[in-house]
Amino acid sequence: MSLLGKAAVAIWHDVRPEARADYFEWHNREHMPERVGIPGFLRGRRYAALHGQPEFCTLYEAVSLDVLTGPDYTARLNNPTPWTRRAAAQLDGNVRSLCRVALSLGTGQGGLLATWRYDVAPGRDEEQRALVEAGLRSLAQRPGIVGAHLCLGDREASSLQTEEKKSRPTQALTPNWVVLVEGGGERVALEDACAELLPAALLIEAGAQDLATGTYQFQFQPF
Repeated sequence: MSLLGKAAVAIWHDVRPEARADYFEWHNREHMPERVGIPGFLRGRRYAALHGQPEFCTLYEAVSLDVLTGPDYTARLNNPTPWTRRAAAQLDGNVRSLCRVALSLGTGQGGLLATWRYDVAPGRDEEQRALVEAGLRSLAQRPGIVGAHLCLGDREASSLQTEEKKSRPTQALTPNWVVLVEGGGERVALEDACAELLPAALLIEAGAQDLATGTYQFQFQPF
């Protein structure tokens, strides 16, 4: 298992140009260290887009979904710091999904991250899951691939209204399906393998809706 724990928070957003310097300082020095300091949070990583939108992708790993709906995390979300309120107001294109880890394969953490986020048409979940899991198992064996994960969102947990959310200028989208593949080598090897084994057209044929993909490069991880 490459992901730590059985739950994850997957977040994507853009940052307004005038707020970029403040965003990096806030995210590096306050926000991410604060999050990974919450009991049950195990690791946090931020990536920047090489291809796709929004520009930034942040992934937190947690012991269980109970941690993501529990009092410690909820208390932080309902008591944002002044810096968080200011920074959150500069974030656009928000996407956020609280997930349980359905499948995690691999040998470690990669410097590159391919992402898929989407929903699935009613009645197509079983077909979609079989396709994705088969693709991820094949990807995990490819040279240069160090992690392959399927995370299934909890829409109720993801949609909980908090004080921190009120600071954001746009309501976050909450995709139910988040697929992540980590690369530990060349970008072309990651993207070619994903295009072959988990092509967008095949996912859509199996019921994927509102599919968005991206390739991201590792940027920061707090101690």
